[in-house]
Amino acid sequence: MIRFDENTKVFRIDTSKTTYVLGINENQQVQSLYWGARLADGDHFAAAKAMPGHSSFDLPVTTTPHEYVGWGGGLYVEPDLKITFPDGNRDLALKYVSHKINGDELDILMKDISLEVYVTLQYKADGETGIIRRSAEIENRTNEQFTIEQAFSATWNLPRGTDYRLRYLSGRWGAEWNVQQQPVQPGKTVLESRRGTTGHQNNPWFAIDREGSNDSEHGSVWFGALGWSGSWEITVEQDTLQQVRISGGPNSFDFGYRLQKGEHFQTPYFYGGYSSEGIGGASRLLHRFEIDSILPHAPHPALRPVLYNSWEATEFNVDEAGQMALAEKAASIGVERFVMDDGWFGQRKDDHAGLGDWYVNPQKFPHGLKPLIDKVHSLGMDFGLWVEPEMVNPDSDLYRKHLDWVLNFSGRPRTEARNQLVLNLARPDVREYVFNVLDKLLNENDIAFLKWDYNRNWSEPGWPAVAPEDEKKVYVDFIRNYYSILAELREKHPKIEIESCSGGGGRVDLGVLRLTDEVWTSDNTDAFDRLLIQNGFTYAYTPGVMMAWVTDSPTWVNHRTLSLEYRFLSSMQGSLGIGANLNKWTPEDFDTAKKMVAQYKGIRETVQRGSLYRLITPENNSEQSVTESVSRDGHQAVVFAFLHSSTELYPFPRLYLRGLDAKAVYRIDAMDSRLAPDTPAEASGAYWMEHGVDVELRGDFQAAAFTLERKN
Repeated sequence: MIRFDENTKVFRIDTSKTTYVLGINENQQVQSLYWGARLADGDHFAAAKAMPGHSSFDLPVTTTPHEYVGWGGGLYVEPDLKITFPDGNRDLALKYVSHKINGDELDILMKDISLEVYVTLQYKADGETGIIRRSAEIENRTNEQFTIEQAFSATWNLPRGTDYRLRYLSGRWGAEWNVQQQPVQPGKTVLESRRGTTGHQNNPWFAIDREGSNDSEHGSVWFGALGWSGSWEITVEQDTLQQVRISGGPNSFDFGYRLQKGEHFQTPYFYGGYSSEGIGGASRLLHRFEIDSILPHAPHPALRPVLYNSWEATEFNVDEAGQMALAEKAASIGVERFVMDDGWFGQRKDDHAGLGDWYVNPQKFPHGLKPLIDKVHSLGMDFGLWVEPEMVNPDSDLYRKHLDWVLNFSGRPRTEARNQLVLNLARPDVREYVFNVLDKLLNENDIAFLKWDYNRNWSEPGWPAVAPEDEKKVYVDFIRNYYSILAELREKHPKIEIESCSGGGGRVDLGVLRLTDEVWTSDNTDAFDRLLIQNGFTYAYTPGVMMAWVTDSPTWVNHRTLSLEYRFLSSMQGSLGIGANLNKWTPEDFDTAKKMVAQYKGIRETVQRGSLYRLITPENNSEQSVTESVSRDGHQAVVFAFLHSSTELYPFPRLYLRGLDAKAVYRIDAMDSRLAPDTPAEASGAYWMEHGVDVELRGDFQAAAFTLERKN
């Protein structure tokens, strides 16, 4: 519910558990007043009042916590908007003009003090989770063009204080989703990608709590995530007066967007939320929001099918007979979706050629894809295909025909990575080509799923076909066209499902999740490494989109040998896939896999849609990792426990479950034989949470799982 007090000019946004308050101060600036736990309906706020300056060096425009502020008038903290005008002026002072409330949406119109520059601040509140979606629309009503040099989506202000701790996610290829922690100190911390896409190195998510709060289920946490798949930036800044603000949007590095008279610039969405139930509660709120409000077909997105991908079995050496044989083996263990990976198109024999030529290779598939697809369907599975449509190999028909279609600076070298270049999707003709080849592929074949890959970052981000003043628009227009292709494909082919993949987890954010059904978490599928990777991933994103494959052991990553049961249990914490070379499996392997796939289907909805509790996190204790998922209706809980190695005869820690109904009775069922012998067959939720459960894990790389089913 959104209310506005005409007397005090205060806006109040209430959800089930949170309150967000802002007001118009005496200088007609939009000022933050409160963000936190739900307040009583009778609690009132006085009119917003600009903060006093701190000597002549920090004027009120710097010390006041703005919702959105332009650069000018003595501002020294991070601005949300910076513009250069044709006459050289770069001063921008935004003032409140009017507002509009429409249900759970609030629009506040601001304008520069003299220039016809208008900015609409956009708010939309989710009543269930308390997450607020913010963005800004910039409009040029002047008589000339101007250049936007920085356009953030929003600024979030926290209560004044010095004891804050920042969490964020870092990584690299093969080692994504590392949870980092550091105190928020005077100055500015910048999380960013300058790579043209989201990137492996940082993810556009943050969480801030109070230092010294080490209980993951209690305490105040403010968190946020940016919905943008291009170069992005989030700044966490504490000023000299201990005010903490978090700003974010498209990255301002190498950025410039020329806006003509009458044109608008819409920023991406920046989502923010508050939890009083610690970082665990913050994660669960984000998961629920993603499932109910972000994913395609929300609030009822389809559960992820059990998938088989042929890459590890064949790599580029795909052909009709070999894929059919793999499909038969995959179907025998209960797989629901068969995906053929790279190598099926153009002159694709390795990674040196073929990207951009999206026709079926006639030597590998002389009758097209239909015989293979029909075979897959006859086995009770649907069919998926790997594509990488934003890329091109110099050794391709497409590149030889259109040398100007790639990102490049005129007269400069074109840097290759993985023997490929990046198509300039900002170009209308490139956008049309990419859409048309994918549309044709889907029209001519009964394809249910596309694994959309993206195996390098940008270099030489030039666009010589446009005016020099407009070349930097590529950072925005590329991503807008990427989104529009996904949206148009989904509209024309409503049954298609798409995975966002970028050499692992290099393109995961709340922007791409609005248009894709799942994401590839990491190219690192080592089941032990995945415990840490998947742990970090779930701080920001639901396990319901987190693809987790069972692959061969030892893996190429660490040459570590792990049992098939261990590998399955690690992957069953997310959306289960199998990527192993089934041609090398023994009959015993197939029996084990069939049993565990069946077990997964019995807990799939709880894992993918339930509430996640981290009972023991591998980031704090590399020896053990334990997760618990509780179904949305509370009738089922599933626990996964992992041990790296036991030492000095110490038993595995007792597990104190969470999220159960204390008065209800639950029956426990071991998915293996690892429960302690004295474990009761059934007990109250209070017993399982207060007394706990013992599992018998000893040795190296051991794993166990069990379920609880509510009886009443």
